[in-house]
Amino acid sequence: MQVSRVEVFVVEVPQVPPIAPYRSHLRSSASTCSAIVRVDTNEGLTGWGECNVNFLPDASARRMEHEANEWLPGRDALNINLFHQQCPLETRLKSGIELALWDIAGKAAGLPVAALLGGAVRTQVEVAACMGIQTYERAGEIAAYFVEQGFHVLKTKAGANANEDLEMVRGVRDAVGDKLRLRVDPNRAYSPRQAAELARRLEDYDLEYLEQPIPAEPLSDAAWLRGQTRVPIALNESVVGPASVLEILRAAAAAFILPDTHIAGGISPCVAIGRICEAASIPCIMHCGHDLGPKTAAMLHIAAACPAYSMANDTTYFGLEDDIITERLAIENGAMSLPHAPGLGVEAVLEKLARYQVDC
Repeated sequence: MQVSRVEVFVVEVPQVPPIAPYRSHLRSSASTCSAIVRVDTNEGLTGWGECNVNFLPDASARRMEHEANEWLPGRDALNINLFHQQCPLETRLKSGIELALWDIAGKAAGLPVAALLGGAVRTQVEVAACMGIQTYERAGEIAAYFVEQGFHVLKTKAGANANEDLEMVRGVRDAVGDKLRLRVDPNRAYSPRQAAELARRLEDYDLEYLEQPIPAEPLSDAAWLRGQTRVPIALNESVVGPASVLEILRAAAAAFILPDTHIAGGISPCVAIGRICEAASIPCIMHCGHDLGPKTAAMLHIAAACPAYSMANDTTYFGLEDDIITERLAIENGAMSLPHAPGLGVEAVLEKLARYQVDC
């Protein structure tokens, strides 16, 4: 089975409160921008993929489509290993295509992707609600809302100001106590010494982890930070692919690892990361880049098939006004069900793609 054509649609879907406006120390946003990838084959099968293009001012559907069609047509749609070995495309686009190839492989076999990855070890995948930086009062209100919605884990953005971070965490704990396991993500905002001071101030608030508070390199800084506080340290931006995880483990730089398909290059690298971490007894958490249906479905298949993804995985899916697939994925009691249809188990709707498409 050969690839015959690739189409790329850049879409922008509005977010709704309480997810919007979603503020990090870098920017605020009220929408999710993704590239949806369609891969057609000469045997009539179509696969759907997605890669994150949020906050990329030069994101161009036409350029990505042109680059993909320069290289991919005529190649074996089912040989994903060879695709990874030979693909010269930029990692985000590569990941979107790779998701679509897994979708095709599952449809060709009549099996969900998780079955192709060796089988599901869980059919329900716990998810963590994600929240932007908030004031003490608003953090408490949103945390209470998430408890009402059935979530058990909350991840907050942070990093604009350490005192603001502390007040936000205090607002969550004062409002809901220990009803939510709590994670804080400053997105590399602090120096190692600033991060150590913040982490020590957060020790009384029982965080599940502090995520990437310092720059991605050098890993020795993260290893040093772990020795300065009782708060567990997780790494996300330091996680580029399987080789980077080996370096993190050698450096003893993290208690938790957070990969993402659009950074690692697709489903296969995230599965490989999961296998490495399983062997090392290090938990993995799938990172979310404000994802629509295809990428969220990919997360579910990865987390379902890999024992290491045993904790709640990030999501902002609940905050979308709409999705571009036929039927939205449900979140019930803080968990999402593994899709059982062949492939990723979701199908894009051309009318919805047209409705949210960005001309680029």
